[in-house]
Amino acid sequence: MNTMTVIDMAATGKNITRLRKSAGITVRQMQDVFGFRTPQAIYKWQNGTSLPTVDNLVMLSGLFGVPIDDILIVIKKTVI
Repeated sequence: MNTMTVIDMAATGKNITRLRKSAGITVRQMQDVFGFRTPQAIYKWQNGTSLPTVDNLVMLSGLFGVPIDDILIVIKKTVI
């Protein structure tokens, strides 16, 4: 058996929500910063159903004032 490092999408989504709230930023404000027409992508990130693209991770890092490593939750997963 081998182990792989993977991103825990659900935990990362919760982390994005926590960081957003800690920064005092609303979903609407994030939507404006990213230039999204709807907030759906942000809700998907927060719900753990999708991950931000690399360029959006860089923007989140700047917006929250934290390194990308503090946004993503990485776990070890056993694979065959």
